[in-house]
Amino acid sequence: MKYRIISVGKIKEPFYRQGVNEYMKRLKSYGQFELIDGLEERLDPEPAPKDIEHMLQKEAGKILNLLRPDELVVALDIEGKNPDSRQLADLVRQWNESGRPRVNFVIGASYGLSPDMKQRADYRLSFSSLTFAHQLAVLMLVEQLYRSFRILHHEPYHK
Repeated sequence: MKYRIISVGKIKEPFYRQGVNEYMKRLKSYGQFELIDGLEERLDPEPAPKDIEHMLQKEAGKILNLLRPDELVVALDIEGKNPDSRQLADLVRQWNESGRPRVNFVIGASYGLSPDMKQRADYRLSFSSLTFAHQLAVLMLVEQLYRSFRILHHEPYHK
């Protein structure tokens, strides 16, 4: 199975990048994993709501251009479902068995994702009702994916 993590924001901080790279390396034994980041549009420091909406649509356009209609899309969204680690592992198993060629995980930047992007999602995943920096969300995602594969393969991993 192929997996792609699309982070609208760039992973800039070295400590986040190092953690993400470590988990991406660990995940290679479970499938093909790819990370795309840095699709964020520039915005004035004090944007009007109309400017935010326009920016979200432009970012959504960039993301949607990367996706094929037959690919599965999981949007990280604060209003999404909040599974525990075992439930997420079961979702990963289901996605693996879906017959789709790729699973795409989409993480928005500071203003989240456009309504169109959320509508395109096959599943909306939330880690918490708290808001996290997108860089931290990417790190949390790759760690939880690694944990999911360890669970699915009955391999030990700390609890």
